[in-house]
Amino acid sequence: MTSLFFDLDGTLTDPKAGIISSVHYALDKLGIDEVPGDLDWVIGPPLPESFVVMVGADRAEEGVRAYREHYSVTGLYQNEVYPGIPALLAALKAAGHPLYVATSKPHVFANPILERFGLASYFDAVFGAELDGTRGNKADLLAHALAQTGSDPQTSIMLGDRKHDILGAKANGVKTISVLWGYGSRVEFEAAGTDRIVESVAELRDELL
Repeated sequence: MTSLFFDLDGTLTDPKAGIISSVHYALDKLGIDEVPGDLDWVIGPPLPESFVVMVGADRAEEGVRAYREHYSVTGLYQNEVYPGIPALLAALKAAGHPLYVATSKPHVFANPILERFGLASYFDAVFGAELDGTRGNKADLLAHALAQTGSDPQTSIMLGDRKHDILGAKANGVKTISVLWGYGSRVEFEAAGTDRIVESVAELRDELL
């Protein structure tokens, strides 16, 4: 049976409100007045990398700390489950697929989100980064998840909405399905070499069941 590794942000849930509000909080705390208008690009990539772009390498760690002050209390719950995801997960679980979360988000945030929105029970395990950045890279994270679960890369699929999911999977010999309802684009997915692109949860269900 195929092991399915799901990204969280932009794949299972839409985290935009919480992430963007937390970024604004952090930039304000760092005294940065000119905030870029469209910050959607920060959703998905490892947070420290995004702050290097926004505030420079010398202040990135400070930015991440400020971000987490807001996100850990308020931002992580400013979130919405994409329509159709619970029914999809229930059907996949009933069909016998091992289901896992593999997210660059720290697991100390990922687990409460899954619990709050009623998704935790569908997953056999949740794999996320550590707060110090360990396994923040998707390739390292997925390698760890494969080892911990004993999943065969050749019979596993990584499902996500950004190029990082594709590149991390390819580094581990895992096939990918990229979803267009999140924050990545068809151009991004094709450039990264994804195996399959789906436009809707219904199309993903047809692909997997």
